[in-house]
Amino acid sequence: MTPHEIQELLGRIAPRGTWCSLRWVETHSENLTVRDGMLLPPSSTSDRGAMITVVTGEGQGIAATSDLSVGGLYQAARVALDWAQAVSDRGVVDFSKAPRPMKSGNWNHPVTHSWDEASPADLVDRLKSICQSMGGDERIVQRVVSLARSKTETTLVTTDGVTIQQSHDRLIPWMQALASDGSDVQSKSNGGRSDAQLGGLEILDQIGFDQMGSSLREDAIETLLAPVCPNGVMDAVIGPAQMVLQVHESIGHALELDRILGDERNYAGTSFVKDSDLGSLRWGPEILDVVIDPGVEGEVCSTGFDDEGLEAEKVSLIDKGLLVRGIGGSLSAQRMENPEAAMAVTRACSWNRPPIDRMANLNVEPGETPMTDLIGGIEKGIWLDVNSSWSIDDRRWKFQFGVEDARLIENGELTTRVKDAGYRSTTIPFWNSLDAVGDRETWQVRGTPNCGKGEPNQMVFVGHAMPACRFRGLEVFGREG
Repeated sequence: MTPHEIQELLGRIAPRGTWCSLRWVETHSENLTVRDGMLLPPSSTSDRGAMITVVTGEGQGIAATSDLSVGGLYQAARVALDWAQAVSDRGVVDFSKAPRPMKSGNWNHPVTHSWDEASPADLVDRLKSICQSMGGDERIVQRVVSLARSKTETTLVTTDGVTIQQSHDRLIPWMQALASDGSDVQSKSNGGRSDAQLGGLEILDQIGFDQMGSSLREDAIETLLAPVCPNGVMDAVIGPAQMVLQVHESIGHALELDRILGDERNYAGTSFVKDSDLGSLRWGPEILDVVIDPGVEGEVCSTGFDDEGLEAEKVSLIDKGLLVRGIGGSLSAQRMENPEAAMAVTRACSWNRPPIDRMANLNVEPGETPMTDLIGGIEKGIWLDVNSSWSIDDRRWKFQFGVEDARLIENGELTTRVKDAGYRSTTIPFWNSLDAVGDRETWQVRGTPNCGKGEPNQMVFVGHAMPACRFRGLEVFGREG
C-alpha cells in the first residue's frame, strides 16, 4: 500500500476531534546457517501490521492490529480512543503538549547487491565454502557460519498531514569456531555478534567475510594452547569490537532517560545517573566524546526519523568528558519538564510495540592516537577485544566482561596470546582511567542485532562505531580470577 493510500485510510478511521497517527510496518527476515558443513533448516518470516496512536485532551491511547482492513483499523482506533479518554486525567504528562512530527520525508540507504538478487543455492554454497575453510584440524570440534537479513519498511502518517516513509535493509554475518583438546574448549568469532550492517551483500566483501574462516581456525587453536590470562592491575588497550559492548552497557543503557526516570526498574534496572547529573557529571577525560549520529553510512541505525516521526540529527551526549544529555524521546522529555531534551531515539521492534527510549547509532568519536602509539605507550599490559561474556548490575555501575581475543603487551609490543581473559571495574572510575583514544584508522562501524529492553520485551538493532582505546590501571583476571 502506498503512503498516500495509508494517509487516506487514517482520514477514514481517525476519531473526530483527536490527534491521531498510524504507523504501518512491514518486515521480512531470512536466515541461513551452515554447521559443520551441513545446512540447518532455513527460516523466512514476513510480518505486517499497524499501530494507531490517539491523543484527546491530556490523554494518549495506543492500539495495534494485523487486520489492515478499514474495519480492523477503525476498531483499533476506537480501542486507542477509549484508552486515551480513560487516562486523560491520570497520566504522568499532558500528551497534548508532547512534540509531534512536523516534517514529511522519505529515507532509504544504498544497497549495491541486494539479497533478493542472489539465489538461495549460491548463498548456501558460499557459507559452506567458508565453513570448510574453518576445518582441517581435528581440534576444531564445531564450525558455524550464518547469514541473516532483516528488511523493514515503515510508513508513519498523522492527521496533521505528515507522511514519513523509511526503509532499512540489514545484514548480519556471523561465524564461530570451537576448538577443544578434550579438557578445554575455546571459541573464536568474527566480532561477538557485532558485525551487523546496513546494506546488501556487498557488506560481505567489505568486511572480508569469505576470507575469515582460516584465520578464525588458527586463532581458535592458538587460544586453546595459550596460557591462562594472568591476574593483576595493568594498563589495557581495548579493541573496537569490545568497545561496542563496553559503551553499550556502561554508557548507552546508563543514559536512557526512561531508566533515569525509573520506568525500566521492573525489567532491567534503572541507572546510577540522576537527572541533575546532566550538564554537570564528569564522565571521563576531555578526550572522550560520545554522540548519537544517525548519518553514518552503513551503520545499522542510520535513519531520517524515529518511530514517532521526530527528525533525526547528530546529538552530543558526552562532550569533552562532560555528560551533557541523556538518551530520550518526547515522553521522557515531557516527564523531565524539559521539551528541549527530546531527541529522535524512540524506536519499536515491531508494529505491535510502542516506541520507547532506545540507543540508536551510539558512537565514540575517533581521537588522534594511532594504534602503534596506543600499544607502544604501554610497558606492561594487555590487549582485549571481541566480547565473550558480560555482566553489569541493575544500576549500570559495576561490570565484568570477558573477551575472546587477549594478548600481553610488553615494552610496547604485542606478545603472548592468553585465554580466558576478563576485566572488571565501575563505570565512572573506568571511564576516567581513559588516557588515549584511537584515530580514525582504528575506528570501526559495527552493530548488534539483539539489544533487549522493555515490558513486553523489545529486541532491536543498535549501531556502534568505535575506536580502540587505552585505559590505565584496569583490573584484569584469568579463569581463576
